[in-house]
Amino acid sequence: MEPISHVTGRAIPFGRKNVDTDVIIPAAWLKTITREGLGQGAFEAVKQEPGNVFTDPEYAGAPILIAGDNFGCGSSREHAAWALLDMGVTCVIAPSFSDIFASNAFKNGILTVALPQDAVDRLLEVAKSDDIDVDLATQSVTTPFQDRFTFEIDPFRKHCLLEGLDEVGLTMAQGDAIKAHETRAKEEMPFLARTISTVD
Repeated sequence: MEPISHVTGRAIPFGRKNVDTDVIIPAAWLKTITREGLGQGAFEAVKQEPGNVFTDPEYAGAPILIAGDNFGCGSSREHAAWALLDMGVTCVIAPSFSDIFASNAFKNGILTVALPQDAVDRLLEVAKSDDIDVDLATQSVTTPFQDRFTFEIDPFRKHCLLEGLDEVGLTMAQGDAIKAHETRAKEEMPFLARTISTVD
């Protein structure tokens, strides 16, 4: 997982409320055995709407998505986070998120930023013409117009995102402690050591 410190650039001003995971990535795309290519199916139904932001070249490759209240509700499909990453989105800003989506996003290296509706409304307006900067270290979102909005984040999640640590990375970081435990276990409980005999 890639570390996240700053996410800066254009933001997709979506803003729609109660967007569920089936809207983010339709079920027809779940047959894939790889995460790659899911960005093509992301927001497939929305892309059929005239004038939608997802097919607007102005926002191509934008690393930030600004959404509405209760983003990521519905099923627990992790493919929703994978699809966003495949689109290039590494930060989603909204008034609130589904708990399961927020957890899946975090585990896949996507920063979810919850801000009050008035702050989101302001960012939706700025996103139409200018970049937005999200600073995880200072837990702030700023614009070129001196707007500054602070957000809360769980300290553990903040640490993992800053360091780029997923569950495997967290385990590997404990390598010395694991080795020490195994050594101690062999000394204190040798009867648990499994020996394999070979027959010539």
